[in-house]
Amino acid sequence: MYARRTPVEREPEASARPPLVRELLLVVGLFLVYKLGRQAANGHVDEAFRNAGHVWNFERALGLPGEGDVQGALLHSESLIHLANTYYAVVHFPATVLFLVWLYWRHPHHYVWSRRILAALTGAALALHLLFPLAPPRMLAAAGLVDTGQVYGPTVYGATPTTDTMANQFAAMPSLHFGWALMVAIGLVAAGRSRWRWLWLAHPLVTLLVIVGTANHYWLDSLVVTALLALALAAIPLHLPSRAVRLKGPWPSATAAGFAASHGPRTGGLPASVPLPAGSPEYGGSPAYAGAASAPQRTLTAPGAGR
Repeated sequence: MYARRTPVEREPEASARPPLVRELLLVVGLFLVYKLGRQAANGHVDEAFRNAGHVWNFERALGLPGEGDVQGALLHSESLIHLANTYYAVVHFPATVLFLVWLYWRHPHHYVWSRRILAALTGAALALHLLFPLAPPRMLAAAGLVDTGQVYGPTVYGATPTTDTMANQFAAMPSLHFGWALMVAIGLVAAGRSRWRWLWLAHPLVTLLVIVGTANHYWLDSLVVTALLALALAAIPLHLPSRAVRLKGPWPSATAAGFAASHGPRTGGLPASVPLPAGSPEYGGSPAYAGAASAPQRTLTAPGAGR
């Protein structure tokens, strides 16, 4: 009898979007602090290799699959391993930046939440880099893995880890490659509305296979960063403002009699005569008041109608 009304989603308000210059300075500043912190954690070579041995043995004790199983699958095709190296070198940082830019423009509240989560996750990872230096599996002789970046290219690391001035190669634990990719997928799923938004989970899945297959990270690096991300998500919940709901659609459709009456005088935007079910609050709220059960509907007539 009544036409269905559907809520209309409001466009993001400009007032909810943080100032652009402030955000640029904040994000760049956080990135510089992270890079300087990684460099400060460099140089613990002996400790990094000892920890690598501990992690490798711990994974075997847990029964985790060997990283070499994934690398062996990639090494069946030189094109595939080259693609994996390219994904590792090229996708990680630009994908995260594009994610933040899109959220900033389209979903400001999700942007602020995601930026806070990423900052907390990165800070926790930096603390672990300082406390637990770790050589990646490509450097561990016991692993017997290939340094695919150096052999097949491309690579983002120098050939001599101890003199690499661009990156700290002894900061494998935890894997921010996987942590950032997982947060990008979570943020896009949370902000999206399409049924296809769940496909974004393919990004962290591919990233996981890439970082393990290229021997840049252990399985445990991804498990630890997932736990850190879960803690950050629990500590920093997403708060969305209450949305004013606008309704669209026609006023209630009536029976033939009610439709005819609707051409008469109206009061308060309602038709002059609208069929009401017996027991409705407008009629009295009770079937006993409305009359006998044999009269399923009554008509509410606006004051002054038909005069």
